[in-house]
Amino acid sequence: MIDAHSHLNDPKLSAQIDAVLARMREAGVSGALVVGTDVPSSCDAVALARAHPELRAAVAMHPHESKDLDDAALAALAALARQPEVIAYGEIGLDFHYDFSPRDAQREAFRRQLRLARELNLPIVIHEREAADEVMAILDAEDGWARGGEWHCCTVEPEQAVTITERLYIGIAGWVTFPKAENIRVLARAVPLERILLETDAPYLAPVPHRGKTNEPAFVRIIAQALAELKGISCAEVERITDENVTRAFPRWTAG
Repeated sequence: MIDAHSHLNDPKLSAQIDAVLARMREAGVSGALVVGTDVPSSCDAVALARAHPELRAAVAMHPHESKDLDDAALAALAALARQPEVIAYGEIGLDFHYDFSPRDAQREAFRRQLRLARELNLPIVIHEREAADEVMAILDAEDGWARGGEWHCCTVEPEQAVTITERLYIGIAGWVTFPKAENIRVLARAVPLERILLETDAPYLAPVPHRGKTNEPAFVRIIAQALAELKGISCAEVERITDENVTRAFPRWTAG
């Protein structure tokens, strides 16, 4: 079982990384993708992946930090993205829920980073909130679908999710276990398991019964069990198929 999206570079987790990884292994989770959100956290993601063979890294400037993506930051991310531990470029996209960066800055950063990911032949990791139509339009305009990747923590309408899965995998996170998140369960039922990745988004979005606590990769098993119940299959089958999906979504996963 693989956690396809985590932030083990967050101090809540990096300060106890050996214990976190030990619990991950005990839970039968064989690996995790560590995702950067700016230059420092991307550096940390690469360092963690370099130090721990079960980890891989993704680097980028998150939509929240888009206002800080100048030429120097983009060059630093490009250098990091060329490291062998890096298997994807992200998370990138648009977040119109919080608007921590101006929307025009988000759009420009998204476009610039899509072009860099295309140049480096890296799959992408999409972050999107309340901006799905525009994210898809920019992906169309920039040929952003071409290298594949993942639409992280997908929350779009089921019909739109099915369309997305024609070109990207979608991430199902811990809120599939939240009592009021029926929309996520409807989405998960609507899309084929062969296009789903399991993810924690640790330290955020801890699943029930750990909701409100610090999330970690060991809890991805809870998400797998919830998905198995929704699909009416065994957890072992979910594990097998989603692990295969990770290596298709991120072909460099098996390198190194």
